[in-house]
Amino acid sequence: MSEQINIPVTGMTCASCVMRVERAIKKVPGVLEARVNLSTEGASITFAPEHVGPDEIKTAIERAGYGVIETRVADATPPEDVEAAARAHELADKRRKLTVGVALGLPLFLLSMSRDFGLLQPWWIGAAANMAGHSAMESLPARDDLLNWFFLLLATPVQFYSGRDYYVHAWKALRARTANMDSLIAMGSSVAYLYSLLLLLSGAAGHVYFETAAMIITLILVGKYLEARAKSQTGAAIRALIGLQPKLARVLRGGQEVDVPVAEVRKGEVVIVRPGEKIPVDGMVISGESAVDESMVTGESLPVEKRPGDQVIGATLNRSGSFQLRALRIGNESALAQIIHLVQEAQGSRAPVQHLVDRVAAVFVPAVIGLALLTFVGWWAIGGVGATQAMLFAVAVLVIACPCALGLATPTAIMVGTGTGAAHGVLIRNAESLERAAHIQAVILDKTGTLTQGQPAVTDMIQVAQESQVDLLQLAASAESRSEHPLGAAIVAAARARGLSLATPTEFLAVAGAGVVATVDERQIIVGTLRMLQERGVALGDLPTHVERLQSEGKTAMLVALDGQALGVIAVADTIKPTSPAAVAALRQQGIAVAMLTGDNRRTAEAIAAQVGVDRVVAEVLPHEKSAEVKRLQAEGVVVAMVGDGVNDAPALAQADVGIAIGTGADVAMEAADITLMRGDLHSITQAIRLSQATMRTIRWNLFWAFLYNVILIPVAAGALYPFTGWQLSPILAAAAMAFSSVFVISNSLRLRWALG
Repeated sequence: MSEQINIPVTGMTCASCVMRVERAIKKVPGVLEARVNLSTEGASITFAPEHVGPDEIKTAIERAGYGVIETRVADATPPEDVEAAARAHELADKRRKLTVGVALGLPLFLLSMSRDFGLLQPWWIGAAANMAGHSAMESLPARDDLLNWFFLLLATPVQFYSGRDYYVHAWKALRARTANMDSLIAMGSSVAYLYSLLLLLSGAAGHVYFETAAMIITLILVGKYLEARAKSQTGAAIRALIGLQPKLARVLRGGQEVDVPVAEVRKGEVVIVRPGEKIPVDGMVISGESAVDESMVTGESLPVEKRPGDQVIGATLNRSGSFQLRALRIGNESALAQIIHLVQEAQGSRAPVQHLVDRVAAVFVPAVIGLALLTFVGWWAIGGVGATQAMLFAVAVLVIACPCALGLATPTAIMVGTGTGAAHGVLIRNAESLERAAHIQAVILDKTGTLTQGQPAVTDMIQVAQESQVDLLQLAASAESRSEHPLGAAIVAAARARGLSLATPTEFLAVAGAGVVATVDERQIIVGTLRMLQERGVALGDLPTHVERLQSEGKTAMLVALDGQALGVIAVADTIKPTSPAAVAALRQQGIAVAMLTGDNRRTAEAIAAQVGVDRVVAEVLPHEKSAEVKRLQAEGVVVAMVGDGVNDAPALAQADVGIAIGTGADVAMEAADITLMRGDLHSITQAIRLSQATMRTIRWNLFWAFLYNVILIPVAAGALYPFTGWQLSPILAAAAMAFSSVFVISNSLRLRWALG
């Protein structure tokens, strides 16, 4: 037996950090699987509780040089609030360090550049020269040291306060015999700072680079602060879902209405919901009626009418009426809790395309350090530019090569993509499912409950006697009021929807597979098949013609007779969903083949297929044969998505390349599916495919940018253009370019929030 835990991690800055934390966790005996995500800044771990506990795993993370946010607290504060507070504190700390960096680093940079371009001549140079009787130019070398000492005064707080985290993390990485982004930043800025300090202390002539050291740290901090702000937006979907949860519930206890925290509601308790209130828990309406806005969970824009016997979802909004419900699912069993868990799992998962990034990250930082050393030695020993210039080339390489953008390229897109899907009622199980959905070539649709409403309804009423249609329906519904057959229930439901009053039969006989015979107000009513009425000697007239036509349309025809005289025929069918034809057309416009798979008879199946626009129909398939039909299509080399809602669809959903479950169906179907559509509207299928394609495009562009950035700018930083143009990429420009690359990747991923409009 295994358990799963999600641990918020602090201190991760690049793809190398992710690899290091994962390795540290996987080394702990009893850990079965570990996935670390740079974008969510968390680790998802599956472990065997008999061999290891959460504390040992957290200790392993801390030994690797990273922090853990402890979400288990003594009071009743939710873990999400604890983590949010810790992240807010972390962001505030970044803001303070950035403020110091800008306040001291910017004046330092402006003063240094002004001096280098001859725009700055400190007042004390001229004053000291006049007092000593020498020209200002003769005094410049000695007096200029005062300005350098001032530069040191400005640079030191930036170096060791604003840049403290880089040193701490670099030292922890060194102790673990590895390197990461912080190692590169610490090395690059320290080389510039220490070189300048040694030059100043020795009294030797030469240019100091305090502004370079300070601006490297400040610009990286700007990027990291913007990155942290942007990453907080990538988690907006989860925060919105968590924010839906109401805090209190009004329950009946001891005959009194009592307000209690939602976490204290017990299964089976009666909960009272008033107009304008959020429904606190999942349950079933036992009294009252209302319209409920379920858009925040299912994405369905129109309010849904709820009556006794209907299910309601916790966190949805009660619009008009007041009702009572019986609590059925509470806590982690609720629909909202399951959705939150599913989205968190998806956002923390790793797409197959990420494996390439992992392989690169494993060797990237050590390779960059080696390249920087090679750059320094090459220019100094061979290029003949001097140690100072060679040092600047090496520092630029260290700074510009930080693999932040590379580490953020995939997880940020996955996080925003799955969050956007959740906001539109499309729940994607993991990143692998998202990637496969982008390549769907064929969609197989189950009929009942997927293309159709999933329950029979009266579609036609044809009367041949002098009785009106209303009398025909009223008589049939009265006779069927004691029936338990779904077709009889459809007739009763149609009569009640029209406000008809029904009489109770004094005698009732159900004939298996044929119909019912009932006595109502001392009159005999027969509702049944053509054969049943013929066997009872009822004269049918031209009713058989109507029956044949209705059956050719895939409808079930039930004839009605009163005291031996045929009154007419009522047709019942599982009607198609209003949006099904348009959804099928949208799939075909995307170049996706659409097929229907059903256990119904071929005539009914083909009638439904004609209404919705499906060309390929596979009918009369037994439940265990559905997965074989999916395999048959896959054998043709087609990427197949299966869409269903019932228990009998689960094997086919599991077999398909992408299993898509209708969220209004059976739980086992949703367990077997890769994608769950919270609405019954099949337009969600096209939304899921569009979203997956948009997400994969974003990932490809992010990776292209991240790789191209390093491929082009690392050689430039190493001085590739210097021999030909005399131009070099300074460490300050390198720091600005590195900071921009991360912000660009996250901003590009955030565009997915509008992928579905």
